[in-house]
Amino acid sequence: MNERVTIVLALSVALCNGCADTDVDREPFEAASTVAETFRWHRALPTDTTAWWNVVGEQQAWYFKNLHQLYPSVNVYRDGPVRELRYRPMDAIAGYPVDTPDGQMRYLDFLHSDHSTTMGMVIVQGGEIVFETYPRMKAYQKLLYWSVTKIFVSTVVAILEDRGLVDVSKPIEFYIPALKGSQLAGITVRNVLDMASGIDCSDNYEDYESCYYRFETSLGDGFPTDTSPDNPYDMLIHFDYGYWAEQGTGFDYSGVNTFLLGWLVEEVTGMPFQDALTREVWRHIGAEADASIFAGRYGIPLTPGGLMAKLRDVARFGLLFTPSYGVVSDEKIISDRYVDTILHGGRPELLANARFGSPPEGVRHNVYQWDLVFDNGDFFKSGWAGQGLLINPVRDYVAVYTGYFKDEEHSEVEPLGVLYQVLEGVFGGASDAP
Repeated sequence: MNERVTIVLALSVALCNGCADTDVDREPFEAASTVAETFRWHRALPTDTTAWWNVVGEQQAWYFKNLHQLYPSVNVYRDGPVRELRYRPMDAIAGYPVDTPDGQMRYLDFLHSDHSTTMGMVIVQGGEIVFETYPRMKAYQKLLYWSVTKIFVSTVVAILEDRGLVDVSKPIEFYIPALKGSQLAGITVRNVLDMASGIDCSDNYEDYESCYYRFETSLGDGFPTDTSPDNPYDMLIHFDYGYWAEQGTGFDYSGVNTFLLGWLVEEVTGMPFQDALTREVWRHIGAEADASIFAGRYGIPLTPGGLMAKLRDVARFGLLFTPSYGVVSDEKIISDRYVDTILHGGRPELLANARFGSPPEGVRHNVYQWDLVFDNGDFFKSGWAGQGLLINPVRDYVAVYTGYFKDEEHSEVEPLGVLYQVLEGVFGGASDAP
């Protein structure tokens, strides 16, 4: 959405006195890709040990926007009437001055500039869209969110926990009996949730013989070799991981933890993960469209990072964590207990003993697959190559965005820091942090 559309939305909202049917999708329809572009990028797909995602620039952006036509996926179904989001455009956001390599720019101009690779950004406050722009995509497209997917998995676990169907203090094999006798046996569900399992299987996309790359190939998200595991379930039962630390003592990021949680959901609910996500969340939020999850091998969803959905629908999911949840759901799907756990129930010692790197200033902890919980009440989940979901239940806002890597050096400006600067400037206040 360009600035002209921002102005049109503002006028439309004023004329209809807050009506709910103002929608940028009602702009004249334009195709997101040409036939020639589709041929070009399909033919350019890597065919050797370089995975499809190991590209940059325009090619990576096209794959992120069109993954559904490149590889198999499984559906996450919507149901019922769409719960419209009202528009209340805020010039204070669009015009907020942000720091860039070329000096200060208005936030809207920055997102459309060469310094950014953000493809779309939606910010909702008080249950209303206060900023929305699509510099490098169409509003109707369903893009890939990579690791933002992880908190959809942990959220279903939290919902089952609220029902008494999951006790996170129990070892993982209590819910997945096939793991008895494996190296994963004895690790508590809570330590799996907090990326504190201690197993030596960090995310590694460079070493094709690494634990994690082998795990990815078992999910169809890489090129298998003769020694690659047939499927992730068997791999997790039989693989010799080793440990980098005792469980519960330090943070180490691995999508293996997330897959274990998705497997737990499947065992507890008796259904594939995508159907559990449908039943527990997606059919209740008034979504505009079905979502889907990459499933490159045997129909197994890539729960560590394969969700594809419209930006506004991911924003609807985010609203479940705020006081404005009633805009999208008549049910209170996300409990106060779970929100309080996110805000106050983390263990700061995990990030203090992170295997790689240290947390940014102003971060309290990680928890339940959320990467960062900030002192101001923001909690954030990132996705590889420029995706993010940020929620603040006290200030009642949600921001969701998606992007890509500009080049091998990743020379684009990282979006979270700029977004944080804007949200603090517009909504910040010393007295509102929980």
